[in-house]
Amino acid sequence: MAQTIRPKVLLAWGLALSFGLAGCGTSGAEAPEEEQRVVPDVDLVSDGRLLTCTHLPYDPFQFEQDGEVVGFDVDIVDLIADELDVEQAIVDMPFEGIQTGVALDAGECDIAAAAMTITDERSEVIDFAYPYFNAAQALLVERASPVRGLDGLHGQRLAVQEGTTGAAFAEQYNADNGEPIELLYYPNLSALTQSLRSEESDGVLSDNGPLHEFAQVYRDTEVTAEFDTGEQYGLAVRQGNTELLDVVNRVLEEARADGRYEEIHLKWFGVTPNQW
Repeated sequence: MAQTIRPKVLLAWGLALSFGLAGCGTSGAEAPEEEQRVVPDVDLVSDGRLLTCTHLPYDPFQFEQDGEVVGFDVDIVDLIADELDVEQAIVDMPFEGIQTGVALDAGECDIAAAAMTITDERSEVIDFAYPYFNAAQALLVERASPVRGLDGLHGQRLAVQEGTTGAAFAEQYNADNGEPIELLYYPNLSALTQSLRSEESDGVLSDNGPLHEFAQVYRDTEVTAEFDTGEQYGLAVRQGNTELLDVVNRVLEEARADGRYEEIHLKWFGVTPNQW
């Protein structure tokens, strides 16, 4: 299991430095003391670090760049780490251990941030914070392919990531239509897209954000269909960890209100949330 510790970016939120004029002689006047930011009292797995469970790579949410883990999710969790006055440390692991709550329960991390859709099933084993991203499912194919929807893949092979909402969506489509598509299961997004490039599959079904990102880099592929599934991503903590959950929710609300969330969205997707 790989682990990457990212340098903390200290943001002087809420600090107000007051300057006063010192009195002359023996008046005893003192300059006002610097107002101190109150750091939330939250128990963490490792002192001085906020351990984040994620599953790499999943561009542009979390991936390695020049030896550092970066991405939309990473920047969002950095806001929480800064609020707690600690460093964020990335813990890479299989997605199954994240969505089942096993990693959180075992103390392998404090928070999960893996472009993870909020579902009723997952909510039974982990506590989700407020949604922080709206997502949909998308179909990626070779640009030369005539396929424009799932109905065009009848009798062909569709790559999905095991344990994800994309896999569940494809399975439901098959159940509703007489199992017309051969589903191929892969452990991560990189394996999904590689299956298309190597012609092991005829299409890829996954979250729209990463697939659009892939198609921008590999111009011989394209997203030909999107499916509005009403999905929302959520950060998650161990069940019952209300202290950390409250901090996460408050930081998300404040970031949306003061424009920091919009800046991060623009940085990684090239548009603001309202333009998405």
